[in-house]
Order: sequence, then C-alpha cells, then structure tokens
Amino acid sequence: MDLGIAGRTALVCASTGGLGEATARALAAEGARVVVSGRRGERARAIAAELPEAVGVEVDLTAPGGAEHLLSAAQDALGPIDVLVLNGPGPRPATASEVDPESTAEAVQNLLLVHQKLVGGVLPGMRERRWGRILAIASSGVEAPIPNLALSNIGRSALAAYLKSLSIDVADEGVTANLLLPGRIATDRLSALDSAAAERERLPIEEVRARGESAIPAKRYGQPAEFGATAAFLCSAHASYITGTAIRCDGGLVPTL
Repeated sequence: MDLGIAGRTALVCASTGGLGEATARALAAEGARVVVSGRRGERARAIAAELPEAVGVEVDLTAPGGAEHLLSAAQDALGPIDVLVLNGPGPRPATASEVDPESTAEAVQNLLLVHQKLVGGVLPGMRERRWGRILAIASSGVEAPIPNLALSNIGRSALAAYLKSLSIDVADEGVTANLLLPGRIATDRLSALDSAAAERERLPIEEVRARGESAIPAKRYGQPAEFGATAAFLCSAHASYITGTAIRCDGGLVPTL
C-alpha cells in the first residue's frame, strides 16, 4: 500500500534508537523526508545518512530552549513540518507512593509541556495547509497504569488528555492527533526495565524476560519494525479519519478492548 506521504516532511523526536528510530525508518521507507533527532548527535546524523532524504539534529528536549532549537533546525533544513512524532525517554521507575511533587512536575514538564511547545510550533502551518499528522509514542500505561512506572503513567496520561482535546479542535482542518501505545517491544528501554526488575527481585534476567513474554498472548516481545509500520500508517494519508484515539501495538497484552 502506498501510504501517500512521499515528499511530506516528518519530525521524529528521540529517534536515535528504539521506537523513535523504527518510526523514522518506516516513514523514510514511504518516501517521507525525515528529521532524525536526539541527544546523540553523531547517531542522529548516522541514521539520517542511511535514509533517502533526511537530516540529523542533536538536541536535548529537556534542556531550556531544546524544543525551540529542534523546531528551528528542522524547518531550516527541510521546510514546514507535515508530520510530528512526539517521543522521549521515560522517567525513572517508581511506585505512586514513592513519587513526590518535584519528580511529578519534572515528568509533566518532559512528557507534556515540552511536547506542547513542539505542537505549538508546527500546528499553525498544518492548519493553514489543511494537512497534518501529530502522533505521540506513548505507553499502555495511559489505559492501564503500569506498576512501578507511576511517573510515566502520570505524564503520559496528561499528554493523552491534551492530544484528545486538541484533536477535537482541529478535526475539520485536515489535522489528526493520536497516540500509539507500545506494549513490550524489544528495545533498550525494555531491556533496562527487565534488568532493573531482575536486580530488584534478585532473579536471573532470563527468568524475568520469560515471565514478561508469557504474560503476552502473542508469547513474545514485539519488534521495533512492527511498531514503526503501525506508526507510519497512522501518519499516512489513509488515516485521515482516525483521530483523537489511542491504538495499542502490544500483542494483546492489555486485557481491554
């Protein structure tokens, strides 16, 4: 299927690895011009060099002025942004009883407020052109809070509420806003969580991974490319009637519709 995004410009946040990189590669494979971004500038440029038409931008979105720098660099390099993929590293593991107002405020800053700045920078152009795709790489914790990831649950749920509200405002202007919720996808982030669980519970890492896979109806961790393909479709011309929703790519892990 031709996704109808050849020549469109996509800005993919935190795309130097994991789900962001998989999404950037999937969009590039469909002919999109891609801005690869992240703290590892050398890695961003290396990935961009492997794609047909892309640039790599080094940026720390959590630093003051990070969002503004990324927007300026992306638009200077490739022009107006048609597709914005919001993504970023998750906060440290913690239970709800362990978090405090300071850590909660930091999670909201990094998972909501920074992304609001990015949306604010591209949305006027999308509305003027009457075409745009805003997609957040989120977490299944938005629908079913994940134990020991309270800060992620809080910050990503705030972003979900914002994007749902935004989708209503722009639905008749050719702009969509959605969330894609990964389950257990085989990324460095998942490896780190498994390692933390193994250390905390004093178990072999292999046992933790086997337990994680057994809880998934598909009986395996997902592959980044599977997630990236789903993300690319949600950013496509064919997904113009999908907005204000959260779609899971989780192998059936979350036991709700």
